[in-house]
Amino acid sequence: MDVQSSARVNSRKRRKEALGPNGATEEDGIPSKVQRYAVGLREPAPFSDEIEVDFSKPYVRVTLEEASRGTPCERPVRVYADGIFDLFHSGHARALMQAKNLFPNTYLIVGVCSDELTHNFKGFTVMNENERYDAVQHCRYVDEVVRNAPWTLTPEFLAEHRIDFVAHDDIPYSSAGSDDVYKHIKEAGMFAPTQRTEGISTSDIITRIVRDYDVYARRNLQRGYTAKELNVSFINEKKYHLQERVDKVKKKVKDVEERSKEFVQKVEEKSIDLIQKWEEKSREFIGNFLEMFGPEGALVWFFPTGQLREFRGNSGNLCAEERITEPLSRKAHQH
Repeated sequence: MDVQSSARVNSRKRRKEALGPNGATEEDGIPSKVQRYAVGLREPAPFSDEIEVDFSKPYVRVTLEEASRGTPCERPVRVYADGIFDLFHSGHARALMQAKNLFPNTYLIVGVCSDELTHNFKGFTVMNENERYDAVQHCRYVDEVVRNAPWTLTPEFLAEHRIDFVAHDDIPYSSAGSDDVYKHIKEAGMFAPTQRTEGISTSDIITRIVRDYDVYARRNLQRGYTAKELNVSFINEKKYHLQERVDKVKKKVKDVEERSKEFVQKVEEKSIDLIQKWEEKSREFIGNFLEMFGPEGALVWFFPTGQLREFRGNSGNLCAEERITEPLSRKAHQH
């Protein structure tokens, strides 16, 4: 075995025995990560008021350098992210995923604001607070959920939940009389920015529903919801039912047209196929006829010279074969 082959085999063995990600070793320059707390991967994340905390142990915040380098398993970096999380969607999940992956060993605490706070400072929600709590609980990146989270984070709240860093997108969030509710968090060096997911938001989803309101109203009426449940007037209910029947008729007409087109297309294809077969049979018949009755046909060899007669035409004239063979027979008799 040459040196290069031996090196490749040893490399494969070394990667197979390694403990790093994808079979990599420390020699490959890929840092090993500390195993994360992953309660949320197996069961819903618990609420903060259901967890016993040992306050007898002093809590000292970790620095950004220490958090980035990686902390011991028993001391994860506690990252806090808050929000409304109405109509929980992929943009929310991606933001929480980014917060979870800020450091090698992260414990993600997510605060969800109550209906009262949200309605006062932001507006009405589609989902109530319990539905929003439950949605966040079942996100795989979340380790703990804080119900009735504060709108503005106070030092007391940060100390109570032993928070090291606060994760949110870097766009200033003006609310509750402040130009940026995270300004004091940024000044304290506790802010960890995440990126927003473009093209998806709760407002966008609501806009789509409002824009296509008639479509969704008809859809839900068809599925058994009452006009009262949908807040639809009697006239609009009848209009939606009429539109539904008209659409069904249009669909049936369209189906008939498509089937008719398919039938016509099949007939055309069949006709073309029959014509092609007829032409092939015609050529075959003409060729066989010429082979039998033509000047060089097979019948020439079965009759004596001069006795072969072709079919006479309407004029009664002899065909070319007769005109050629008859003079020859006369000369034969004279001799």
